[in-house]
Amino acid sequence: MTSMTGYSYNEVSTEKAVVSVEIKSVNSRFLDLSINLPPYLSQLESYYRAKITEKVVRGKIDVFIRIKELESDSEVIADTGAAVSYMQAIKKVADSCGYDANAIPLSIIISQPGVLNINKTYDIEKYKQMVDPVFDLSYQKFILDREREGENLKKDLLEKLSVLENCAAFFKEWQPKMEDAFKSQITARFNELLGDGADQNRIMTETAALLVKYTINEEIVRLHSHLKAVRDEIANNPVPGKKLDFICQEANREINTIGSKNQFAEVGAMVIKAKDALENIREQSKNVE
Repeated sequence: MTSMTGYSYNEVSTEKAVVSVEIKSVNSRFLDLSINLPPYLSQLESYYRAKITEKVVRGKIDVFIRIKELESDSEVIADTGAAVSYMQAIKKVADSCGYDANAIPLSIIISQPGVLNINKTYDIEKYKQMVDPVFDLSYQKFILDREREGENLKKDLLEKLSVLENCAAFFKEWQPKMEDAFKSQITARFNELLGDGADQNRIMTETAALLVKYTINEEIVRLHSHLKAVRDEIANNPVPGKKLDFICQEANREINTIGSKNQFAEVGAMVIKAKDALENIREQSKNVE
């Protein structure tokens, strides 16, 4: 089981560059992946996206890949023709304004657009080799962080599931007690009204009618089935988040029905306990991948 929240940061410095990779994620119903690369490496986005999606199914994930080059292999090219043209044009302006054209500083000329041009070629494969080891280490830490948190979530889910299973066992244990209580109540009412002459068949008929209205046997059976499905998902599904949320919705219906049919304080208290545990499971399932 894996949590949808995780974080990692890794930075490696060499003589030529400092490369850093930061990965962080929060909860999301689906996979929402954003990869931030230097503009000149945009064509590598699909490559790193594929690496992330190999192991990640859900979550809002932001990846930041940064490169700070310490040595530049850029080539500066001077366009002397453009420089001469600028010089001649500036001299004409100076002469027309009565300024000494010979006093025009060189900085004015070389600062004009197109006089000095930087020619830099980006070797994508070279940058990929620089980033890959840093990315792989950061990604490994990110996955381990999500798995560590996932184990904590799994432990909490199993604890809440045990509470729910105890509640379901209590409902099953109380079902015959509830039936006996209904029968005793009806018998007492008939005896109060009719004394020893109460018709036993009539008592049984009224009891059966009441049990049809208030019995919780079907709800108990379905609740046990849902809880078994929850345990199976936790044990066997590496990404159970969405399925757990759905099963919890179904289990909640059964618990609500048991609560609406209940006529006893003891069962009512257990219904409240079951709903609290189930709500905890539903909330935690939103944190699970």
